[in-house]
Amino acid sequence: MRRNVQFQHRGSNTHHGRRPSISEASEGISEPGSPGPRTMNGSNEVSREEKEAKPQTDYEKKKQTFITRTIWTLVMIAGFFAAMFAGHIYILGIVTAVQIVSFKEVIAIANVPSRAKNLPFTRSLNWYFLGTTMYFLYGESVIYYFKHIVLVDRMLLPFATHHRFISFMLYVMGFVFFVGSLQKGHYRFQFTQFAWTHMALYLINVQSHFIMNNTLEGMIWFFLPASLVITNDIFAYICGITFGRTQLIKLSPKKTVEGFVGAWILTILFGFAMTNVLMRYKYFICPANDLGSNFFTGLHCDPNPVFRPHQYTFQPPLLLHSPPRTILIAPMQFHILVFASFASLIAPFGGFFASGLKRTFKVKDFGESIPGHGGITDRMDCQFIMGFFAFMYYQSFIAEYKASVGSVIETAIQGLSAEEQIEVVRGLTKYLVGQSQVGEGVLECLMGVLPRRR
Repeated sequence: MRRNVQFQHRGSNTHHGRRPSISEASEGISEPGSPGPRTMNGSNEVSREEKEAKPQTDYEKKKQTFITRTIWTLVMIAGFFAAMFAGHIYILGIVTAVQIVSFKEVIAIANVPSRAKNLPFTRSLNWYFLGTTMYFLYGESVIYYFKHIVLVDRMLLPFATHHRFISFMLYVMGFVFFVGSLQKGHYRFQFTQFAWTHMALYLINVQSHFIMNNTLEGMIWFFLPASLVITNDIFAYICGITFGRTQLIKLSPKKTVEGFVGAWILTILFGFAMTNVLMRYKYFICPANDLGSNFFTGLHCDPNPVFRPHQYTFQPPLLLHSPPRTILIAPMQFHILVFASFASLIAPFGGFFASGLKRTFKVKDFGESIPGHGGITDRMDCQFIMGFFAFMYYQSFIAEYKASVGSVIETAIQGLSAEEQIEVVRGLTKYLVGQSQVGEGVLECLMGVLPRRR
């Protein structure tokens, strides 16, 4: 009785009121005149879009990251060696760029954009303090290493003699401006930014200043510490994945005790071999007395005694009845043991410190300055403290403190009157004439031009 009863369905105008089958639906999709939304561009384009929209697998992501990381690693290595062989001035330029970008990255992770919009001078003050700090530190280096140029120039002399006071007044101006910019409701944020800025200036810019001084003392004091940190990181990775078992520190779960110790031993061997190579070239061991020089033009100097081989006599402990043995070795080979040990045992804690800092602010990297590597700070976290140590060690145990032309000129300018300075010139001229270094005509000319002392 109910066979002829028909119920109304949606879309009853098609297929006589019944639900289309799967085959019918597929045929409808494949028909060129079908009005279905999936057939507007054809089945081939649909499949292509679905394929393109398919997310990358973990393997593909890791592969892409590895390729990008490798390419930029080779680019950085090539750029580093090109700058080193091109001359000291290019290394100084790289160090300057690194410290500016690192400062920007460290400041950025503590910034709160919503509050910074209401305090327009916060970012300006950060960069002002950076500029003031760099003016002071760069000025100190220029005056120390180039006194013989700066102190005899009429325009530069006032800036050189009053450099520290000028730097202090510049800082005080920024300090006063900061206090004047304090706003109610933002005190905590502003003082946090002030303290954070000064911490970044100390950890980055002050330590970078010593890296620049290392470069001016001799390219070896820049290249050797930097290469020890890089190779130690590579050795730690290789030893860690090969036989690492025991976790070293919780801040870096992938670091192992076995990798830490193995890298220490291999870094010492690398340092010993690399030092033996670098000591043969005066370009690396001579101070930068000419910023226009490069690896091909070379430098000329009387090398530091640590680079000259010495004879050492010792008695083999297992051969007490045999005659003493004598070896020829440069003292620098003993100093490199200390450098390599610091690069292996202490410098990595600069990286651990940076890891803790990133965990505090819940960021993976300090920035994206280097594709595949993160920010500049991520690659330089160990280099800053290593460069600081290299400077302190060099000044304490290796540097020779002899009178230089710049120091003599500084003493004469600051400690003698104009008349006394003229007498020094006459005395030196007479001495040089007596040593047959200059002709007597020079002395007669000076005697006729310089006024006599009253």
